[in-house]
Amino acid sequence: MNKPQKESTYQKLMIKIASFLPEKLRTVFLHPAGPTTVFFWAPTFKWGLVAAGIGDINRPPNTISLSQTASLMITGAIWSRYSWIILPRNYNLLAVNAFTCLTGTYNFIRGLLYQREQKSK
Repeated sequence: MNKPQKESTYQKLMIKIASFLPEKLRTVFLHPAGPTTVFFWAPTFKWGLVAAGIGDINRPPNTISLSQTASLMITGAIWSRYSWIILPRNYNLLAVNAFTCLTGTYNFIRGLLYQREQKSK
């Protein structure tokens, strides 16, 4: 027989905070993929990759690594698909991976076009 898990201090704090929120916000706050879980915080910190990808838009195309941007593009696509299938849906995970895929794709195309241009010269 499984013993019920003891609530952590963090979980107790989050439940206490939720008690002060309006009912509509409380359901979002206490959602299985909400800010009381790692399923919220991991994708939130992953937005740093998106910010880096957007920052790379201003980089000269000769400094773009095709393998790195291809891996961001592919993993973004794979995890976007995964985040759409899992239940409960984690829209933060879906959005961050979709944007990772988009910025990776854009930078990959820039780098690829630059390399093709250099080969044709």
